[in-house]
Amino acid sequence: MNKTILQIVCIALILAFPCGKASGQYKKIPVVVITDLYHPYQDPGDNMDLIMGFGLPDVDLKAVLLDITDAFRKDTADHPTLWKDPRGPREAGIIPVEQLSYIFNKKVPYGIGPLSMMKSEEDRMEYLPGYEQEAIDILLEVLKKSKEPVEVLSFGSARILAVAYNRAPKLMKQKIHKIHLSAGTASKNHKLGSDAGANAIPGGEWNVALDVFAFNRILKSDLPVAIYPCAGKDGGFVKDCNNTYWKLPDIDFIRKMNPQLQRYLDFAFTQKLQYDFLRAMNADYPVDIDLNRYPRPFHVWESAIWLKATQREIICTPTGEYRLVKERKSNKGDRIVANELRRCNLDEIRDDGRFQFSYTDKSSDKEIYYRPDLDENEKALQQVIPELYISISPSH
Repeated sequence: MNKTILQIVCIALILAFPCGKASGQYKKIPVVVITDLYHPYQDPGDNMDLIMGFGLPDVDLKAVLLDITDAFRKDTADHPTLWKDPRGPREAGIIPVEQLSYIFNKKVPYGIGPLSMMKSEEDRMEYLPGYEQEAIDILLEVLKKSKEPVEVLSFGSARILAVAYNRAPKLMKQKIHKIHLSAGTASKNHKLGSDAGANAIPGGEWNVALDVFAFNRILKSDLPVAIYPCAGKDGGFVKDCNNTYWKLPDIDFIRKMNPQLQRYLDFAFTQKLQYDFLRAMNADYPVDIDLNRYPRPFHVWESAIWLKATQREIICTPTGEYRLVKERKSNKGDRIVANELRRCNLDEIRDDGRFQFSYTDKSSDKEIYYRPDLDENEKALQQVIPELYISISPSH
């Protein structure tokens, strides 16, 4: 190629892709996150996984919707069926959302949803105060404005989704690409297992029990829903081929993360309450990071959802290393570690939030998570997820 022509082509490419990325390499995926995030935390995984939404270069985070239940804001929780958590009080996770917005210099819209359970599957909850309507309003506004269908990641109850669907079913159907629903129990024939606590609550799982009407409303809807059960027959802390649970034995990798993200996690994991919660995110803010004070082992349910929603897959290289790659970007000799969504029929949805499914080769708007090799799946995630967090930087 003539040198002058080559220079012209190079200049054109620089103008077209000022960040040096080839076309499509980091195609932004529009994402809305619904999370039962609190401060001080209830589940520290909520604080951890939200970093993905702000930090992954291919995610266009449209909103963070806070799915809060009033019972868990109190000194001792008084939810009718769930654990009477004595570790309160706590409040909606406004502080961690603002901290991540500060760190990544992104003003991501957020709002709080209904604090109480739905009264029926068809409940539109229009009787609630306006403050508790904000998350629903933001979700519908994001969908109206979006030029392409949105991925909705739900970690918590399905209340915000269900109420929004009751108000605007056509919009939800048109503008949601897929709901990634972290909830439910995968148990054939509703067989009960060894976890007496799980057996005793609606749906056999925490997120379902938060609002059974909401969960059932979404399962029965005509929306595209991928179900990622948190629990299997033996509860939420035992791996199952259809649930997403895995465990990090330690989180020492935090010391290799971006300094501001280290401070964000330290603030969350040590449950700090201080006025300068934004200045505390600065890289030079004095902090004594003591990993011994952090929760361990670290229980994880969210990773599969982030990988599927952002079109990532785990591969094993010929040398036995596990890596994350974009779907269909593996090299010759790489082996894909199955981390799948399988089309399914929901054969039965009980009033208590238990459901039965069967795999199908036919078209279906419902899918369920599946991993054939539980031990390899966990081993791979224990390698690739810390590396993914280490790679995230506000400067990128």
